Amino acid sequence: MAEITAALVKELRDKSGVGMMDCKKALQETAGDIEQAIDWLRTKGLSKAAKKADRIAAEGLIALALRDEGKGMVGAAIELNAETDFVSRNDLFQKAARDVAKTALDVDGDVHALIHTMMPDGQSVSDMIGNLIATIGENMLVRRAARFVVTEGAVAAYVHNATAPDLGRIGVLVALESSGPKDRLNDLGRKIGMHIAATSPIALDIDEVDPAAVEREKAIFTEQAEGSGKPANVIEKMVEGRLRKFYEEVVLLKQSFVMEPDLTVEAFVAKAAKEMGAPIKVVGFVRLALGEGVDKKTDDFASEVAALTGQA
Repeated sequence: MAEITAALVKELRDKSGVGMMDCKKALQETAGDIEQAIDWLRTKGLSKAAKKADRIAAEGLIALALRDEGKGMVGAAIELNAETDFVSRNDLFQKAARDVAKTALDVDGDVHALIHTMMPDGQSVSDMIGNLIATIGENMLVRRAARFVVTEGAVAAYVHNATAPDLGRIGVLVALESSGPKDRLNDLGRKIGMHIAATSPIALDIDEVDPAAVEREKAIFTEQAEGSGKPANVIEKMVEGRLRKFYEEVVLLKQSFVMEPDLTVEAFVAKAAKEMGAPIKVVGFVRLALGEGVDKKTDDFASEVAALTGQA
C-alpha cells in the first residue's frame, strides 16, 4: 500500500475540490491510487462539490457570535454564501453558519486563517464547507469575517430581519469599552447597531474616513461652489460647510441618532455614559450586508439578444 502523504492528499484535493479529510479517506480506501480515489469520491457524491466552485454564491447568511470573557467580551461576524436564498432556510446551512461564527471568535478577522481553523469536531472549516457543498448541492464559501475584543465592556450584536437567532441578511457588531453594567452596555450597543443597520456609516470617526474619499468629495464641492461666482474666501467656507455635512452623513459618531434625531450618536453615547456613571467609548463597529459587492449573474435573454443584434 502506498504511503498516504500530505502531498498526495493535497494532489487529490486540488483535482477533486473535496475536503482534506475526505481525500485522505479516499486514498486510504484505494491504496493511494489517485484515479481510483477520485472514482471513490464520485461514488460517495463528494467530488461534485468541485464542479460547483465556479457558480456565483451571493445568497446565504450573515452569522454573529458573542462570548463573555470576565469583564470583557468577544464578538464575531461572518458571511457564509450560497447560490440561492432557499438554502439560507436549510437547518444544516444555518448550523454551519453558526459554527463558523463561533469558530471566528478565536480568529482575528482573517478569512484565510478562519477556513483553515479546526472546529470542535476535528475538521477544518474548509472541510466542513466542502462536505456541506456535497450534501446540499450548491457552491458555498466563507466570504468575510470580522472580530472585536474588549477587555472591559461589551460587544453587542444586532441582526436586521433575522432569519433565525443570530442569523440574517444584515448583521452588525458594536464594540464598547466601559466599566458600566454589561447588560446596559449591551442594550446601548444593540440600539447603535440598529442605527448602523439603517444608515450604513463608512467610518467610526472623522479620522477613519478614507482620505481619497474626502479629497473626491472636496473636489466636487469646490467645483460646485466655484460655479456660484463668489469670492475665494466665501467658496472656502462653502466647501468647509459641505464637508461638515458630508461627515454628518457618513461618520457614525457624527450622524443624527435614529432613535433621538436631536442628538448625534456621539451625544447619545455621552448621555448614556452620564446615566450609567461611567465613561463609554465606541471603539469599533462592523456592518455586513449579504452579497454586497458581489457581481451577480442575471439570466436576461432579451438583453443578450439585443447586444448580439446591436440593438442594446
